[in-house]
Amino acid sequence: MTADRDQRRTVRELVDAHGRTYAEEAGIRLKDTPQPLYRLLVLAHLLSARISASIAVATARALSEAGLRDPRRLADATWQERVDALGRGGYRRYDERTATQLGEGAELLTERWGGDLRRLREEADGDVSELRRLLQEFPGVGPTGADIFLREAQLVWPEAGPLLDRKAVQGAERLGLPGDPDRLLSLAGKTEPAVLAAALVRAAVDKDVAEDTLARVG
Repeated sequence: MTADRDQRRTVRELVDAHGRTYAEEAGIRLKDTPQPLYRLLVLAHLLSARISASIAVATARALSEAGLRDPRRLADATWQERVDALGRGGYRRYDERTATQLGEGAELLTERWGGDLRRLREEADGDVSELRRLLQEFPGVGPTGADIFLREAQLVWPEAGPLLDRKAVQGAERLGLPGDPDRLLSLAGKTEPAVLAAALVRAAVDKDVAEDTLARVG
């Protein structure tokens, strides 16, 4: 029981200090409406690259500040306008390729699903594996990007959860917690799975988060 109590405390300390979704950090008030869902898709695309999460989040903010918050505006922007917005966020290593992919993805979403990811959800008809497959039709969104999107979207798309993806499990193991998602969800009690997942991912990608959490537990 002592081990169980210690693990619950570790989860509590992690969530209390670092339980913030990446959408929230990027300024996205996630709702089941077209614009927040699209902004989350763009954020998932950015986060899936080999670049720091802080830069990806800053870049998502920069795109929003440039007015590129929906697929129509992003598709209508010039390639250079997209490159410039990506650069302002610090996303310079992949800016040219990503600018192209975002433009192509915006056009795909507009033409196939009327600019509304809820229509993609309807096409999947509750099948999460189909949801994951459809998300990967967007240029630059692979399995990792699809998982990031669903990990955060489970707040408003319940059929996607409870989801703790591979990166979240890596964070748990770094903290000495079980690698079994069901066990982690049990330890977290009433914590939203999306919030737990985000906190665990932060522990996976940032050793300071893991060290801070373990120090709090003592």
